[in-house]
Amino acid sequence: MDSGVILEPPDGDSTTLISIVLLSFSVGATTRGRPERDGGDGQARTRLARRAVVDAARALFLSRGYAATTIEAISERSDVPQATVYRLFASKLGILEALLDVSVAGDDQGLTLQDRPQIAAIFAEPDQKKLLAGLVGISVAINTRSAGIYSILVSAAGSDPDALELHGNYMSMRDQGQGLIATVLARAGALRAGMKERDAADLLHALMSPDLYRLLVNDRGWTPRRYERWLTDALVSQLLLPATTE
Repeated sequence: MDSGVILEPPDGDSTTLISIVLLSFSVGATTRGRPERDGGDGQARTRLARRAVVDAARALFLSRGYAATTIEAISERSDVPQATVYRLFASKLGILEALLDVSVAGDDQGLTLQDRPQIAAIFAEPDQKKLLAGLVGISVAINTRSAGIYSILVSAAGSDPDALELHGNYMSMRDQGQGLIATVLARAGALRAGMKERDAADLLHALMSPDLYRLLVNDRGWTPRRYERWLTDALVSQLLLPATTE
């Protein structure tokens, strides 16, 4: 494997690569509702209210399920008036989207994942094996935080048309992002002999699926660290040219 090849997206825009690849790990939702325009104390109060609503929704969605949870119950548990909840999120689905966003990012700091230094450093890595390991690390961290919420989305999609659309968008973005990883690896000449770009995309889509994470970690009792090591080894062995010794 030539570790000196720097991976770039097809159009040469590394920001596009980072954005789309990260979308492949997340729902990439944009929270609905009217943004706050005041500053200072007003912004601080808004952030506290949003955080309280999201925390309350997480507890209720996980304990009662999406369908059985009402805006009224979220309002009561968060101690945020219903009118404010609607102003901030517009709907129950908007709250679920916000909850997914926070679960993916790990906080509500307002920084996109690609703007975080530790994330950007991964995409500056010229060695394909280390880059894949970094992507796996991102994926596992996100799945660890959001696995329960993703299950809520899947359940909600079974009865709510808007949630079904959100889940469909999520799957499409995963497919797009992971297809782009395959394209980048193919154009860098990093794929193993005989591996087609489409086959590489299929393997990425299957092995990095949140459903597989849930099966092995939640159902079969693997630790996230064990899953991360296994997934890194699986992707490297299945996708990349074998390392050569000089």
